[in-house]
Amino acid sequence: MKKLVFSILFVLQVVFVWAQQNPSLRGKVVDSKSQKPLRNVVATIQSTNQSVITNAEGVFQFPVLAEGQQTLSVTSTGYTPQTFAIEIVKGQTVDMGMVVLEEDITSEQQLSLITITENDLGDDNSGSESTSGLLQASRDVYQQAAAFNWGLARFRIRGLDNEYGTTMINGIVMNKLYDGRPQWSNWGGLNDATRNQEFTMGSGPSDYTFGGILGTQEINTRASFYRPGTRISFSGTNTNYSWRTMGTYASGLTKDGWAFVVSGSRRWAKEGFFEGTDYAANSLFVSVEKKFNEKHSLNFTSIYAQNSRGKNSPNTQEVTDLMGYKYNSYWGWQNGKRRNSRDKNVDEPMMMLSHYWKINSKNTLNTNVAYQSGSIGNTRLEYPGGNNPDPTYYRNLPSYYLNYHTSAGQWLPNRTEAAAARENFLNNSQINWNDMYTANQNTSDGRSAYALSEQRTDDKQFTANSILTSELSENISLNAAVNFKKLTSHNFATVVDLLGGDYLLNVDKFYPGSRGQFDLNNPDAHITEGGIFGYNYKLLANVVDGFTQFKFNYKKADFYLAQSFSRSEYQREGLFKNGNYSTNSFGRSEKVTFENFGFKGGLTYRVTGAHSLNFNGAYMTKAPNLRNTFANARNNNNITPDLESERVFSADASYILRTPKLKARLTGFMSKIQNVTELSFYYAENISDAEGDEDSFVSEIVTGLTKKNIGAELGIEYQITPTIKATASASYGQYTYDNNPNVKINDDAQASVSNTFPVTNFGKAYLKNYRQPGMPQQAYSFGLEYRDPHFWWIGANVNYLADNYMDVSNVLRTDNFTIDPSTGLSYVGANEETVRKALQQEKFNDFTLVNLTGGKSWRISKKNRNTLGFFASVNNLFDVTYITGGFEQSRKATYPDQQQDMASGIRSFGSKYFYGYGRTYFLNVYLNF
Repeated sequence: MKKLVFSILFVLQVVFVWAQQNPSLRGKVVDSKSQKPLRNVVATIQSTNQSVITNAEGVFQFPVLAEGQQTLSVTSTGYTPQTFAIEIVKGQTVDMGMVVLEEDITSEQQLSLITITENDLGDDNSGSESTSGLLQASRDVYQQAAAFNWGLARFRIRGLDNEYGTTMINGIVMNKLYDGRPQWSNWGGLNDATRNQEFTMGSGPSDYTFGGILGTQEINTRASFYRPGTRISFSGTNTNYSWRTMGTYASGLTKDGWAFVVSGSRRWAKEGFFEGTDYAANSLFVSVEKKFNEKHSLNFTSIYAQNSRGKNSPNTQEVTDLMGYKYNSYWGWQNGKRRNSRDKNVDEPMMMLSHYWKINSKNTLNTNVAYQSGSIGNTRLEYPGGNNPDPTYYRNLPSYYLNYHTSAGQWLPNRTEAAAARENFLNNSQINWNDMYTANQNTSDGRSAYALSEQRTDDKQFTANSILTSELSENISLNAAVNFKKLTSHNFATVVDLLGGDYLLNVDKFYPGSRGQFDLNNPDAHITEGGIFGYNYKLLANVVDGFTQFKFNYKKADFYLAQSFSRSEYQREGLFKNGNYSTNSFGRSEKVTFENFGFKGGLTYRVTGAHSLNFNGAYMTKAPNLRNTFANARNNNNITPDLESERVFSADASYILRTPKLKARLTGFMSKIQNVTELSFYYAENISDAEGDEDSFVSEIVTGLTKKNIGAELGIEYQITPTIKATASASYGQYTYDNNPNVKINDDAQASVSNTFPVTNFGKAYLKNYRQPGMPQQAYSFGLEYRDPHFWWIGANVNYLADNYMDVSNVLRTDNFTIDPSTGLSYVGANEETVRKALQQEKFNDFTLVNLTGGKSWRISKKNRNTLGFFASVNNLFDVTYITGGFEQSRKATYPDQQQDMASGIRSFGSKYFYGYGRTYFLNVYLNF
């Protein structure tokens, strides 16, 4: 008995001495209004990146800490972060007491961001890409400026496309295998339900995936992680929609281990900011979790986000001068209502089942399975028996007559006809639906001369993965994951509306006889509404990948090493036997397989508690996406020639300053992406043969392209007083093409039984040192914010954006543009000076945007945290008109043709432009209870 007592006393003494020698830190986090404890709040020692989360009583505790001056940050979604300077003394426990978090009513700005910008994300043009959707989780001042202040100008972090970032929901990657980009509309309108996020910048380490070089975004929908309560909101805006209503309920974790979250919203508009852009979207979210015990939990998530919106047209300068920058040629009046011919419809519900297994105190395993199906559709007008109904068709515009040349090349402008065309266009500037109905009703056999089709992609995708997190020792941790994806993607065109006719003939009017048959297995088929016509095929993909990552954490430095491997297998299955490709369009293609790997690493060195240095580097190979693997997937099984995996390299270095009042980050970065493949489709003249072919619809294949991005980022945040904060952000980049890639043209008109791959090699496109298009390469922001202790705030920021460039035509920068194929010599007048002038890349005007934001909340119940509040913003206060992107048309593909098109100074086939929003507002009223 004496031995037992002595042993217990000895152990207690050791524990007491250990506690005295090892300082610790604790505190309790509560809501400022309700004074109730907050669960799952993250407390972080910034100098060491040690993090803990609060328990059900709101308590956090660090058992062991480094001595000296430290900075503690306390953060939770929906609350204003708190930062404290603390002194850790040997042998002492620091008790922070009650840490009070105030509701962050500025987070309403975050709730409005995706819904404003998602209108254009994911379109098939470079003028509509942005990385702002990837930045929802970050509190870094630079990344906030990039999302909220620069996002509407199509700014891209580090000049990188979304496909180089990774977006996940519960560890399931949301990037599409088709083009590598996430489809933001799949969870659009569910801002409340997708607020729990983690974000990593660049190639930095993620606990869930190897990632890309842009960053990672993990959206967590585990039901027990949501703050309990109900939220109802109603919004009005004049962007892509007019009204939004949203409601969310979260139960929190009940005593019997259940948690539920339900959220739904509706957004709608008869007409958005641009003419004729209707909008209708309905979204529903459900998450249910059952916690069986301390080791096992099961969570089911279902997301349904249906979205339909009318697109707006890019326009030439001629059209904009006549009609204004809000003009949209895609719509027309029908029965007193606006009807858009180019609707985008997204309807892809998803279901996820997640198992969380806490193996022991040092190891956790998260296993997820997901299934997503549904469709993405884009409508357009077909006119197999009529003239092009587009009011901006080049023969309808004055420039067609002003630039008229005889067959001998003599310029003979017809100003009388040009004036008549101008008058007719101004009076008939929209699609005439009634004329198309009349034309269809006057056909002798009921065959539609005009019809509305929808180009559909119906995907069925199964995904499974397991993610392991392991603490190998006090200083070393392991992250590992394995993923599997199986995709069946059905691609086809379907008849949506015969516009009063009886059927559509499944033939291509541009090709005679059997060559014009879209499906030789069913020649001259009569296609009624809901039937498939034009093209019909499946894309099949199986992808397996895995990664491991080791993180090492020490007092002065942290570093990590990660590696990945993936295997991608693609195949096309033709369901139509195309008349131009009768021997290689029907049935399955050969399989295309890519095996890829990646390595990355990084180091954070803490100079002092407030100053640190960070370095990251990555090298990886990346499989081509499905879109670029098949040269002309709609018509045949041909695989893109010279197709290789991309080689991706990136590096960055940062200086980071963190004090209670001042936070700053300065980063220099560079990336190089080699072996890029790009496909595009367009009409062209004088491009496939010496005689020219006005009706050639071609696919352009660019291979071996290299992109180089270098630049710097700066973000500064200074708390001037307890209520006034100043922010400044800057981005300077030089994003260029770094070589001269190869260009090939696939022309269906040249196809035959003996020529199943009618590709012409145009050699090099002289693109080196041209700027990458469609984004400001310089951006600067300065803002001030006043936050009153009585829960109201107001902010303003001014933003300057510069160095945005036109997307240049590749084929215009090949020898085809300057060399006459009949002589092998340069065209007359095509010398170095004139060609350089003709091919100079257009730089868009720099511009300045001023934005205002503000809000207020009221506590309407003392006992509970019931809150009523509003958020309001005005973007582009001074209604500045600015271009966000544009592209050169490739139709006039030779120097003489281009010069003829420029004869009058008003081009028929000039560049087309995308414009940003003018002055817009967003007002949101919400109730939390």
